[in-house]
Amino acid sequence: MNDQDRIFDDAAKLAKEIRPERDLWPGIEAEISGRTQRKTYPMFAQAAAVVLLVAASSGITYFAVKGDGAATVAVQPNYVFDEAAFGESYSLGPGFTDARSGLASKLDAQLAKLPPEERATIEENLALVRGAIDEINAELSEDPDNAQLQSMLLKAYREELMLMRQIGNLTQNVTSRNDI
Repeated sequence: MNDQDRIFDDAAKLAKEIRPERDLWPGIEAEISGRTQRKTYPMFAQAAAVVLLVAASSGITYFAVKGDGAATVAVQPNYVFDEAAFGESYSLGPGFTDARSGLASKLDAQLAKLPPEERATIEENLALVRGAIDEINAELSEDPDNAQLQSMLLKAYREELMLMRQIGNLTQNVTSRNDI
């Protein structure tokens, strides 16, 4: 007989049922019935908690708004605005005019590096932007306080600068390629 058979024989000899030494049901019943009973807080305790919460938040708000009497320091932001006048005597800020004149001075040399078809396309685009600038300035000379025209003019100047920068980047990429 092997070990496994002996274990099964020993298990078969064990009692099929074991009675507890005492009656456990009354204790179990008390536990079950005790758990089903909920402890309820009286209504006045909940109301007191709400009143306390409202009073605390109101007190904090009062002291936050009232302050501690310390002097308040006003800080003036340092905005830098370029002067801009529109109409016939328009002038844009020195930063813009410096950037525009610097890019314009390099533009002819950069355009000379491009093939004729691309140069013609770029010159057409620049002419369109500059024509729009001239038209907007003409309208602004008649209505210099028109904010929409002023906004359009600034946008047209930005587009002109962006186009001139892109031309510079384009010619740098053409001349710096040595893998051809």
